[in-house]
Amino acid sequence: MSIIADNVSKVYGTQYALKNVSFGINEGEIVGLLGPNGAGKSTIMKIITCFIPPTSGNVTVYGNSIFDNPLAIRKLIGYLPEQNPLYTDMYVREFLRFVAGLHSLDKISHRVEEIIEKTGLKPEADKHIGQLSKGYRQRVGLAQALIHDPKILILDEPTTGLDPNQLTEIRSLIREVGKTKIVILSTHIMQEVEAVCSRAIIINHGHIVADGSTEKLHSLKTNRYHVEFDKAAPADELRLLKDIKKISVQNPTRFLIEADGDTDIRKPLFDWAVSKGLTILTIQKDEQSMENVFQELTKA
Repeated sequence: MSIIADNVSKVYGTQYALKNVSFGINEGEIVGLLGPNGAGKSTIMKIITCFIPPTSGNVTVYGNSIFDNPLAIRKLIGYLPEQNPLYTDMYVREFLRFVAGLHSLDKISHRVEEIIEKTGLKPEADKHIGQLSKGYRQRVGLAQALIHDPKILILDEPTTGLDPNQLTEIRSLIREVGKTKIVILSTHIMQEVEAVCSRAIIINHGHIVADGSTEKLHSLKTNRYHVEFDKAAPADELRLLKDIKKISVQNPTRFLIEADGDTDIRKPLFDWAVSKGLTILTIQKDEQSMENVFQELTKA
């Protein structure tokens, strides 16, 4: 694992912002860090970037402990904060040369042109940053975060305020960068996770409540079916059917049925209906969005 968080806790006064959080991230993963406001997302990012220390536990980044080698870790990280801080009175090239100089890079002009090409800034490279659209300003922010070729890219709400075309462009750029780097993406937008991330870590009240691939998170969705019979069905008998977890009676002929796990109850349900002299008029599996999954996992 390139990033390892081991039983990390952070306490402010008597309140836990994080409590015994552990996870590992490998190179080439784009990880969505999700959670409601105050869940602990920012605290995790601040600890990884060595901005604040944990109260207990440790984080290692490419073998470097946050306690022993914080400067080495910072050199490995590129960071784009939510409020993308740019010098708007500077030209794009001028700003990127300035940032490259802060990193003491060799062949600064060559690297600046390379990153301008990579982030699609060439059409706007000779403009003041203050003249750029929100989408191009985000590209400048990504360019400054990538200028020193970091192994890890941390993005805090990188697509907030972008129009649909800009969203597509920035997402494509993030996916391309994520092929060779670790990308940690903090966002409140569930569609962002489905469009960009290969994995999601959902945190709530300082605890990790889910961690896995986006496909795995889809399997956490409630397994529900909307069913309508041709006449009144005996609800008490329906509740006894194997693998049915819960039913909600909407009227004598319509039910919302929740099944255990990822069990498909459609065939057993048809067989049961036949045995009871009933005909199923409609049966529709309830497809929930990632937003529904998030809401279910982060309920107070």
